[in-house]
Amino acid sequence: MKKHLIFLLALAFSLSAAAQDDTDFRLAKPDITLELETSANALFTEGDFDEMVFKMNRLRMGVAGGLGSGLSYHFRMAFHKSFDKFSLDNISKSVELAKVTWTPNERWDFSAGKMFVVHGGYENYVNVLLVREFTDFNSCIEVYQTGVQASYHTSNDQSFTLQVVNNRAESHQELFQYGLPDGIEASRLPLMGTFNWDGFFADRSIRLMYAATASQIAKGKYLYYLTAGNIYEKGPVLAYLDIMYARADVDKHQRITSLGGGLLPTAQNVEYLTLIADFEYQFTPKWNAYVKGAYETANVFKENGPYRKGRYLTTWNAQACVEWFPFTKEKGLKVYLHYVYKANELQDDFTLMTAGLPDTQRISLGLTYSIPVL
Repeated sequence: MKKHLIFLLALAFSLSAAAQDDTDFRLAKPDITLELETSANALFTEGDFDEMVFKMNRLRMGVAGGLGSGLSYHFRMAFHKSFDKFSLDNISKSVELAKVTWTPNERWDFSAGKMFVVHGGYENYVNVLLVREFTDFNSCIEVYQTGVQASYHTSNDQSFTLQVVNNRAESHQELFQYGLPDGIEASRLPLMGTFNWDGFFADRSIRLMYAATASQIAKGKYLYYLTAGNIYEKGPVLAYLDIMYARADVDKHQRITSLGGGLLPTAQNVEYLTLIADFEYQFTPKWNAYVKGAYETANVFKENGPYRKGRYLTTWNAQACVEWFPFTKEKGLKVYLHYVYKANELQDDFTLMTAGLPDTQRISLGLTYSIPVL
């Protein structure tokens, strides 16, 4: 970790020094930001107190800036993630962003490198410091992948993006920890294509972010995503409804497969659905509050091996949070008190095979701080 931190700081200072160049292709002053989130957490299982621990939830540093001729860059490293190298894309797991973007005119931009996957949905694109607890669906998706992207902006309020990236960063042996089902081979084209539409309406108070994704996850086996974000933001009110659906010939997410406790092979013909509804209100410049609910299901849509057709898991997630900005919201420092309750309902077959998934609760008192280093 020390080597990575020294490298990132050296990069930041070198970019800052380059900003003093007076040539036509000089580097614009870089935007260097340090982000952190830490909290004290009281954990409960089935209503019984387990423990209270301090946790550093996130620690990231990013460098972004621009060159002349429409070139820009964005590099970000997360120090709370593993520094081991992904076997497929040959880059540290801690590197979230490492991309270069060319914007030849106001209509087009093109990017290459490790980037954010452009699924639809508010919680898919917003800064993670704004989300206290992600759903199981979002937690199963590796949202930073290496590839290329092209965006066309029909106006200031509408854009279309086509993106092709790796559909995984690790080998298929690492991804499918219980192995591929008999007779199924690994894909020789582990790519994922996404088409995204992003549009603003009603004086930019309504934003719709829809996307469709297709991917080959094994030879002749595919995974499809349909994701949608419906966002309303005006004045002190922010509300959104995220809808995320996945249908896969092989259980890439491993949520159904893992319920078998390693006693069953990787499941096939699975589908996952997640709904997230959130409403928040900033009732003074220094106080904000929100309530959120999430509903998730995991199903097998066609019988295969030991897996019968039907519902396997249903999860409910309820959250409430109060946030205080000691200075102003723009200063980046926030203190929060957050509560999350998560309940799971297993199909009887899996309840007998495992210890089940107990209901859990967590109360967190924490802070987030986005620090503009330069």
